[in-house]
Amino acid sequence: MAVGIGRARGRSTQRPFKGGVIGALDVGSTKVACLIVKPVVPRQGGAPLLKVLGAGQQASTGVRAGAVVDINAAEDSIRAAVEQAEQMAGVTLKEAIVGISCGQPQSRTINVEVSIAGHEVGEEDLRRAYATGRAQIPSNGREVIHCTPGSYSIDGSRGIRNPLGMIGETLGVSMNVVTAGSGPIRNLEVCIGRCHLGIAGMAASAYASGLATLVADEIDLGATVVDMGGGTTSISVFFDGHLVFSDVLPVGGNHVTSDIARGLSTSLVQAERLKTLFGSALSGPNDGRDMIAVQQLGEDEGDGDAQVPRSVLTGIIQPRIEETFEIVRDRLAEFGLSSISARRVVLTGGASQLNGAREIASRVLSKQVRIGRPVRLSGLVDVAGGAQFAACAGLASWAAHRPNEVQNFQEDADFPQLAYASASASQGFAGIKRWFKENF
Repeated sequence: MAVGIGRARGRSTQRPFKGGVIGALDVGSTKVACLIVKPVVPRQGGAPLLKVLGAGQQASTGVRAGAVVDINAAEDSIRAAVEQAEQMAGVTLKEAIVGISCGQPQSRTINVEVSIAGHEVGEEDLRRAYATGRAQIPSNGREVIHCTPGSYSIDGSRGIRNPLGMIGETLGVSMNVVTAGSGPIRNLEVCIGRCHLGIAGMAASAYASGLATLVADEIDLGATVVDMGGGTTSISVFFDGHLVFSDVLPVGGNHVTSDIARGLSTSLVQAERLKTLFGSALSGPNDGRDMIAVQQLGEDEGDGDAQVPRSVLTGIIQPRIEETFEIVRDRLAEFGLSSISARRVVLTGGASQLNGAREIASRVLSKQVRIGRPVRLSGLVDVAGGAQFAACAGLASWAAHRPNEVQNFQEDADFPQLAYASASASQGFAGIKRWFKENF
C-alpha cells in the first residue's frame, strides 16, 4: 500500500495541509470512508473551495459502535479504504483528519467570568478566559475533542459576539466542550498508526456531519443534525453560527438488521439484503399481498425459503425507527434544545436512506425534516456525494477552514499565572440547560 511514508503514530501539532491535499478518514461501524480533497482558491477571491480528488469506501470490520474491537481487522479496512482513495487521486496520504464517534462523545457547556478591571477587552483577556475555562474541564479519563467559544458577556450583558475593544469590569464566555473516552481514542490512534498514516487532527463525527450538510442560514438560525450510522446515531445542534450540543446514541441501522434477522429467522447477511431491497419504515397499500422470499437459517439458498408478506418486514422495521427518533426527541427535550432548532432537522448517514425514515422523523420530532448531503465539496463521485459520506466530507471542510476553537493555553509555559482570575464554571449537562435559559 502506498501510505507507508507517513508518520506512524501521534498527532501533528501544526496546522497541516498548507498548499497540499487534505485527507479525511471516518471509521464507522459499517464502513470506513476516506476522502482526499484539495483547496482551490476562486479567481475572484474568497474562501477556498474543496475539490474532491479521490474517494474510498470499504466495509468496516473490527469496529463496533464506532470503537475498535479487533485491531487487525480494523487495520485491514482502513488500509483498503485509504488505498482506494489514493489510487483515484494519484497521491499518497501522509496524514489525515480523523472522525471520532467512539468513547461516547458528550457535550457540556462551561460558563466562565474573569475580571478585566474596567479596561478594554484585549486578546490577552480572551486567552485568560479561555484558559480558565479549560482548567474547569475534569480529566476523568476523557479527552477534549472540541472546545469552542459561543456567546460572550460584559458585566452580565449577554449575547455579545465579539467583545474585543469593549469596556467593563467582568468578561464572561460560554464554551461548548465535546469530550470522549481516552481509551477508545487511543485504540483508534494505534490502529491508524499501524497503517503508517499520521493523524493531523480529530473532530467529532456528529460535528463534521453538520458542517457538511447544513447551509449557513441553518447554522445561524438553528438546526439539529441526526446522523444515522450503522452502530450509532449522532445528534448535533447548531445555533448562532456555533455547535451548541452534541451526543451519540448507541442505536443505528445495524439494530434494524438484527431485528429483521431475529424476526424472520434468517442470517444477518440476508437480513441486510432484505432491508436494502424491500425495507421501509412506512406501510404501503400492497404490503399485505407482496410476498418476499426469506432464506431460513441453516437452509441452502432456494431450499426451504419462507414466503413472507412485505407487511411483516415493515412491521419489524417501523418500531425500531420510531424508537430511534423517540430517543432523539427525548434527549433534545431533556436538555431544553427543541425550541432553538427552529423546527428544522437534517437527516444524514447511511441509515437515513431507508424508505420512510424522513416521514417518521417528521412525525415523531414534530419538525421539518430533509435529507442532508454534502454541500461544500465539488467533484464528488456519485457514491461519495450521498448522505453516507457526510461525516467524511465534514471532516475535510473542518480541516480546511479550522473553525475557531480554544487551544489548551495551560500547556504554554509563557502564559501568565491564572491565580487572579475569578471563575465560575457550570459543568455537565445541567450547565447546558442553564446556558440556554440565560441566553434564549
